[in-house]
Amino acid sequence: MKTITELQRLASPAPKPQSLAWAGATLWMGSRATKTIYAIQPASWTVTSETPAPGTPWGMTAAGNELRVLCGETAEDHRVIRRFVPGVGFDANWAQPCPDDTGSQLGFSGGKLHVSQWYPRKVLTLIGDGKVERVIQLPHGICGQVWVDGLIYLVTTDAEETNEYWLTRVDPRPATPVIEDVALIPFQARALAWDGAKFWTNHREQDQIVAFFLE
Repeated sequence: MKTITELQRLASPAPKPQSLAWAGATLWMGSRATKTIYAIQPASWTVTSETPAPGTPWGMTAAGNELRVLCGETAEDHRVIRRFVPGVGFDANWAQPCPDDTGSQLGFSGGKLHVSQWYPRKVLTLIGDGKVERVIQLPHGICGQVWVDGLIYLVTTDAEETNEYWLTRVDPRPATPVIEDVALIPFQARALAWDGAKFWTNHREQDQIVAFFLE
């Protein structure tokens, strides 16, 4: 199996980069350490805004011109999806609990949110007020998610303490989704974003953000 081709490896503006999303020309990052959302301009690698999150920002995705952020809140780490409006902040009146109070990564496609559950190895499609429309079972644990041209790309692993991670592609269009590990990721990656030309992920324990290409 091929290995991803790294294009850039950049210092994170905050320790423990956990979540990523690409919106417009901005890379958004959520830090596990600071519980803050950062807007990064990739060309200059500068931070243009910082916003405290309601909890640990485990996962994040662009939803049109807004973001949805999956937060771990309270001492019990309850998992709640929050609405974030760039330039405004978090919407205090918008909250959607995760099914089964679990979930880490988010995707958005077809006007719907998709929640990844790491240890249950599932991607859930949500409708309406958070009801589950569809469940896709994966062969690995899931620690990153992004949708590209109707396909789901995931960061996956069977043993998170190792460096055995994969870029896994899911075609959800058939009744039985087609699942394929398409490349090795040789480090403990967290999150996945797509800027229209390349992928972005975090090497969280090294406090780095990595851009890569899939040949």
